[in-house]
Amino acid sequence: MSTTDIRIGELDQYYFGQGTHYDIYHKMGAHPTVIDGKKGVYFAVWAPHAAEVHLVGDFNGWSEESHPMTRLEPLGIYELFVPGLGVGELYKYMITTRDGRKLYKADPFANGSELRPGTASKVADIENLKWSDGTWMKKRRAQNPDQMPVSIYEVHPGSWKKHPATDENPDGFYNYREIAQSLTAYVKDMGYTHVELMGIAEHPFDGSWGYQVTGYYAPTARYGTVEDFAYMVNYLHKNGIGIILDWVPAHFPKDACGLAEFDGQPLFEYEDRRKGEHPEWGTKIFNYEKNEIKNFLIANALYWVEHLHIDGLRVDAVASMLYLDYGRNAGEWVPNKYGENKNLEAVEFFKHLNSVITGRNPGMMMIAEESTAWPKVTGAPEDDGLGFTMKWNMGWMHDFLDYMKLDPYFRSHNHNRMTFSLTYAFSERFVLVLSHDEVVHLKCSMINKMPGLYDDKFANLKVGYSYMIGHPGKKLLFMGQDFAQFQEWSEARELDWYLLGEQKHQQLQNFVKALLHLYKSDAALYGLDQSWEGFQWINADDCSRSIFSFIRHSEDQKSNLVFVLNFTPVAREDYCVGVPQSGTYKLVLNSDEEQFGGTGAERPTSYRAKKDECDGLPYRIEYPLPAYGVAVFKYTKRAPKEAAEKKAPAAKKTAAEKKAPAKKTAVKKTAAKKSTKTEK
Repeated sequence: MSTTDIRIGELDQYYFGQGTHYDIYHKMGAHPTVIDGKKGVYFAVWAPHAAEVHLVGDFNGWSEESHPMTRLEPLGIYELFVPGLGVGELYKYMITTRDGRKLYKADPFANGSELRPGTASKVADIENLKWSDGTWMKKRRAQNPDQMPVSIYEVHPGSWKKHPATDENPDGFYNYREIAQSLTAYVKDMGYTHVELMGIAEHPFDGSWGYQVTGYYAPTARYGTVEDFAYMVNYLHKNGIGIILDWVPAHFPKDACGLAEFDGQPLFEYEDRRKGEHPEWGTKIFNYEKNEIKNFLIANALYWVEHLHIDGLRVDAVASMLYLDYGRNAGEWVPNKYGENKNLEAVEFFKHLNSVITGRNPGMMMIAEESTAWPKVTGAPEDDGLGFTMKWNMGWMHDFLDYMKLDPYFRSHNHNRMTFSLTYAFSERFVLVLSHDEVVHLKCSMINKMPGLYDDKFANLKVGYSYMIGHPGKKLLFMGQDFAQFQEWSEARELDWYLLGEQKHQQLQNFVKALLHLYKSDAALYGLDQSWEGFQWINADDCSRSIFSFIRHSEDQKSNLVFVLNFTPVAREDYCVGVPQSGTYKLVLNSDEEQFGGTGAERPTSYRAKKDECDGLPYRIEYPLPAYGVAVFKYTKRAPKEAAEKKAPAAKKTAAEKKAPAKKTAVKKTAAKKSTKTEK
């Protein structure tokens, strides 16, 4: 309960009208408070086109007349304080339109809601949430997302795990508090750094997966209250796990209780249907020209980030916002003032949004799901970029899946599908994604996309995931795909966890776990994600054998990794790979281990590089590469100067002690110098 005066004042209206009242959510909506010594709830709603607004709810028998609200000018905000009310009260706004219609609307700023199929808002107290994640939040402000490991586990909470159905919980949903504990244990064990939660903002239809939002400020009641949600965030943070939410500023549904024609006329949406509706999706589009709407959305993002401690927002359907002709035929859209298809208001909205969010919250991530080649999505707004922290790499995802679906016989002719992404890998700050969108609507699960018979499918998936982990960019994997869920995902049922009782599924999970822990623990795989300094092809052209080999460099050159990946069922017992220097290469990941479903054949853990040109590099290591084999080697790069200094004293000592072999020693010394020069 708030102990300060939260009533709407003149300055509140001014800043809201300017689009810069970033903490407006503390005043708009429904807030338990004390006014003139009386405890109650203060309500405020923006409805400028309304003739009248009444507050209705259980507390007054849903009476249309008993609780009229007072209009504040100049913005048309209606307010009312009701003594005696508290947390948990159900309510709506009954809006009388100028043409006499009566609309029952949920509160756009509500912090709680009734469980569907009910659509009423519910009074919640957001001023006294309990937090003990100060260490995490301090660390977040000091971090640079570019240089840290980000491996994201994408989760739909309602179908991740379910309880058996009961009368009290017919859907079997886990509460946010239960999710916190179960999800934390799984994510920590697997080695993910972040979870990305789908469908958290309140939405009426389960089948929308949370992408048609009616309650932007309310964690969905499916899993509990805002206090329960805060507990989950706090618990994950205290266990070192970051949290990203799907956020949907692109559109909203036409449900009668929601934002569509909120006060009898278009308010949140564009008035012109050619700009204000998605013809394919049947939804409304926010009016990015209007300051109050931009304020509603930016304050909402800040609510999740600052008030509820969320570490990142994955912004859905960015392309649909940027292009005026998105999903429209000729004649169904309105060009901008330059005659182009760019939505200039949406562009400015993104610049404003991202500048405020990341400017006020260093270390926080704004991630764009942008499916086109729009330039500078992650560029700075002052350089005409949109200001996002990262962008989903949809191009990589499509090429990768197209390649992986192929019979290995045909992969040699499609080698470029796997190498093409490196031509643009550093043009944006990318996240490599294998998301929920790729395992629904008859697209098959990841394991069933793979070619071949049963064993081949698992082997293909292991080498495919290895390429993903080795490729520059942050990582995202949808739930179930780390243990080879066979069924396509459905929001109506939980994952097929029973599969982990079968050997192949457990072995695949073991391998993904090893990949994730290697990624998180080795700076070579994330520290230089945004630069060619962190990546080096060894052989990008071995198309006849469908083998890819490359190096990931760490900034300090003390943790460099060599990846060798075989995408065919043909073993290469005499395989040689070029390496840049002499020394010992330690095998840190071997897919042929028995725990990963391999043969378990014994092999050395260390390999000494030989002085012999291979793949255009001066040294080589020999390794028997299995069918669909994955081998990752670790080495520390020695500076050429240090190598020469190390060899020189040994040569002098030998010459001083034994004059006869001095000539041989000189030859060795010359060879050492030559080797050093080659390394340079």
